[in-house]
Amino acid sequence: MTKVLFVCMGNICRSPTAQGVFRKMVADAGISDIVQVESAGTHAYHVGEPPDARAEQAAKKRGYEIGDLRARQVTADDFRAADLILAMDWENLSMLQQQCPKAYKHKLQLLMRFAGEHDAATVPDPYYGGPEGFNTVLDYVEDACQGLLDVVRRRATMYAAA
Repeated sequence: MTKVLFVCMGNICRSPTAQGVFRKMVADAGISDIVQVESAGTHAYHVGEPPDARAEQAAKKRGYEIGDLRARQVTADDFRAADLILAMDWENLSMLQQQCPKAYKHKLQLLMRFAGEHDAATVPDPYYGGPEGFNTVLDYVEDACQGLLDVVRRRATMYAAA
């Protein structure tokens, strides 16, 4: 099993969007039995809440269901259990690096390093903006998740064959 954890600040906009997009890509690729997808926030602002309604609406328009997700905060166990911990921006990556035990720091990366079409380093936070920001998040996340899928598929099938 390969476990991917997407992380943003409050776990109601960017990281649940990434979870929903990647969950669908993994299912469509037929590898849901060997790839687990989750999301969390570095802060506890919204624990237990569903995704932001604007994020949910934008995702739904593109065929992604995220309404079942609930915000949670990153836990110490996440660093051990996840194989890839992908932050949406530099601030959240820095927070993760401060919390993460040395033995697991190699798991921390920015999601956008997997992007093929967009050259932005981070996924911008749409929370305080209008609806277009949520579409931009989806554009970036879809691009990066497509590249991530290729990496995870190779990794998962390599370990399954071993």
